Amino acid sequence: MSTMDEKRVWGIHSFDDFLFLKESVIALGWPAMGDLRSIANNREAFKQQMAFSYPKMKPGAVPTSAGMLYRFLYEMEVGDYVVFPSKVNREVNIGVVEGEYAFVPTSSEYVNQRKVKWLAKHPRTAFSQGALYEIGSALSFFAVKSYADEFLASIHKGKGAQPAISEEEDDISVAATAESIVETTKDFILKELSRHLKGYDFELFIADLPNAMGYRTSVSAKGGDSGIDIVAYQDELPPRILVQVKSKDGDVNEATVQSLKGAMKEGDYGLFVTLSNYTKNAQRYLANPPIIRGINGSEIVDMTLKHYERLSDKYHRIIPLKSVYIPVPSDEDD
Repeated sequence: MSTMDEKRVWGIHSFDDFLFLKESVIALGWPAMGDLRSIANNREAFKQQMAFSYPKMKPGAVPTSAGMLYRFLYEMEVGDYVVFPSKVNREVNIGVVEGEYAFVPTSSEYVNQRKVKWLAKHPRTAFSQGALYEIGSALSFFAVKSYADEFLASIHKGKGAQPAISEEEDDISVAATAESIVETTKDFILKELSRHLKGYDFELFIADLPNAMGYRTSVSAKGGDSGIDIVAYQDELPPRILVQVKSKDGDVNEATVQSLKGAMKEGDYGLFVTLSNYTKNAQRYLANPPIIRGINGSEIVDMTLKHYERLSDKYHRIIPLKSVYIPVPSDEDD
């Protein structure tokens, strides 16, 4: 929590910068919810109303959207601080909440409003990279915690506020920010693979990875019991790479890995693939015979990132990623 008057600090996003800055309000949408004060003061009631009001909303988005509206009405208080990054001028605006919740049905979209007094605005360069990352949340309304004091301190700086990091020193938040972005992306990939690709569908994805790396692959017929799911060649000549895929939860044991060796012929190489991991005995077994390699979920994610551009369009739709540059500490080589 903030040290300034022990008030909470909130972050908010909007597509209507004019409304926020010229009318001195902050606001959220979801107009079909109506006046939020008519909904019982508990999160479950908000979730039920959200699901009823927006029947086409994805089930996973219902509690998140409902929770933002609940916090906007019942948790935000007059006197709390708010941070609003405006897109039109790429500035960060800091204000204090002056008004209780109001339902404004004449607003086409942002019907849930609160009056604010804007206390300061600064260019984005006035804040550390970590602070900017925190207010870059994918949520429309969220609590600012880690860098709340940095934003509050900027209120008392003049119009010519100096950057939070001087020209003579590195922004120490860059390393944490870059690592957080990378880890969040890896978590997203692993969750989407687990959610969308089970059984045979996961085998097809694993076959597409070697294709992206320049191998030729063939996938065994669905429901086959040969113990080999994919055969990969780098060219017309041996060796073959025999691949066994497991998409079920739980670590793979030694006996399961050994079954792959039993299906291999002389000169073959084996590859065992799982979204989870391997038991300690299985890891020891894989460390001994050099002709079999085990790949776990973390390694699959790394391979997916490395060869993403060459994956089939089908998997781009399942795992939608955008190539961006992120800041890294100046002493890193890559």
